[in-house]
Amino acid sequence: MGPEFHLQLISERTSRLRAEAADYRRAREVQVHRESTGDTSAKRRRGLFGKIISS
Repeated sequence: MGPEFHLQLISERTSRLRAEAADYRRAREVQVHRESTGDTSAKRRRGLFGKIISS
């Protein structure tokens, strides 16, 4: 494996991991915010089956 190809693989993997970490951080911030505001109840579905199926 050439050094240029190896460097490209490393940079691609690093960018993927950073994106996953950012998504995880955002999800965790939302979860903490919901817990702090006491909004743990699930929202009801809207639409055609909103009255029949609750989430």
